[in-house]
Amino acid sequence: MTDPRLDALTSWHAKWKGLRVAVLGLSVTGFSAADTLAELGAEVLVVTEKANEEYERLLPVIGVRLWTGPLDVVPPDLVEFAPDVVVASPGFAPGHPVIRWTQESAVALWGDIELAWRVRDKVVRPDGAPADWVLVTGTNGKTTTTRLAATMLVEGGLRAAPVGNIGTPVLEAVRDPGGFDALVVELSSHQLWYLGLQSGPDPVSPHASVCLNLADDHLEWHGSAEAYRDAKAHVYDSTRVACVYNKADAATRRMVEEADVVEGARAIGFDLGVPGPSDLGVVDGILVDRAFLDDRHRSALELTTVAELAELGLAAPHVVANILAAAALARSLDVPPAAIREAVRGFQLDPHRIEVVAVADGVTWVDDSKATNPHAAASSLAAYPGAVWVVGGLLKGVDIADLVAGRGSGAKAAIVIGLDRAPVVSAFARHAPGVPVFEVDADETEQVMARVVELATGIARDGDVVLLAPAAASFDQFASYADRGRRFAAAVREQMGTGAEGDHDAAADPPPAADA
Repeated sequence: MTDPRLDALTSWHAKWKGLRVAVLGLSVTGFSAADTLAELGAEVLVVTEKANEEYERLLPVIGVRLWTGPLDVVPPDLVEFAPDVVVASPGFAPGHPVIRWTQESAVALWGDIELAWRVRDKVVRPDGAPADWVLVTGTNGKTTTTRLAATMLVEGGLRAAPVGNIGTPVLEAVRDPGGFDALVVELSSHQLWYLGLQSGPDPVSPHASVCLNLADDHLEWHGSAEAYRDAKAHVYDSTRVACVYNKADAATRRMVEEADVVEGARAIGFDLGVPGPSDLGVVDGILVDRAFLDDRHRSALELTTVAELAELGLAAPHVVANILAAAALARSLDVPPAAIREAVRGFQLDPHRIEVVAVADGVTWVDDSKATNPHAAASSLAAYPGAVWVVGGLLKGVDIADLVAGRGSGAKAAIVIGLDRAPVVSAFARHAPGVPVFEVDADETEQVMARVVELATGIARDGDVVLLAPAAASFDQFASYADRGRRFAAAVREQMGTGAEGDHDAAADPPPAADA
């Protein structure tokens, strides 16, 4: 049974004063939730194992209490606080003791996305409506697609911003006094699990949504591949206009077929093939839209060309797919094709995404440290077949054998890093015995990439590519995937000299996403 008081909290202007809310976690997401709730007049207790020092100093200023300590058991202070609602940061897994206590105690459990949706009308458009939401998820490509879609919307004349798991909390955007016409919201599987718990009368109902692809990832958090898939599928819940899916990924099609959407919402497919009448795709090297035009059965609208994308460094197959997905989202909001083309022309991939960091002695060194799972690494290897492959790290419970048997068997050599080296080496022995395998057993972070580059230099020849596509998380030996990529690039430059082409400013790196 839902709580009538909570059911009424579907507006910034509702009666939030006096509501007792426990916020779990004090990262950027947790602080944005606490700050929002304090502004609304709620009584807020932040519960965290370790407080961010900057945020900790600000909590008394905004009138929020803080409890810090071990969370392997439920803190008595939390029980005594008796919250009406618990708002959890996305790092708290379903099996966490505090999450289990919340659900067993029949206390409402929200994520930051649900809270943001409930107060989305703080700032409205000139027509009196809040910003439209466009939701983006997938095992890989989320951040690139989110940035692309937001860039296309802005080029089309809309006030839009990329938010969510990409780095800027949605709660900050909905409170921005300038207001937006649309928010492109990147969602991790963690955030989507919480979204699936909604039971109120006003669930998140996006204008358009997409799941770009699905492959095993974060199994240690969700508990199973099925649970991970079910979480991702929530991206389509209550979509009003366009459910965009990947025609090359049957799992995303099934998600759309099974989704409970608003009547009239359309299924819009994309892939690299010739599109059907409700799809976006590629015809004779031209990216086209056959979904958002009146005569879609007999004609198509040109968006850009593969040749132009190649000149921009955006022609890798998975990047082209991301461009098509983002274009579908933008077209659902009536952005004209010419604006999409202009947006792509000015677009650059974030660092550590198939980024050429150096070309020296005929060898191209590519940093795709953001390839933190096998699905992402497979896309990298497809773009650079026959590369010297730098692979390994924390596998997050995912079996790498299929990747090694498929794409990995075509590598010129494999250089294996990380703490989970044994299963990677074993996979090559079983499924790609003809590929030379070299292990980096350096324990110190500062030594790992220097040894990688030393080994790769001895293997690669004129015309070869050395590809960092780890297929694993970075936290065993590095601070983040960005740290791993920076150290790789620095080691390459140290080996080749600072004159190597492709040097970039590490200060431009974005913060790592929560679902990395």
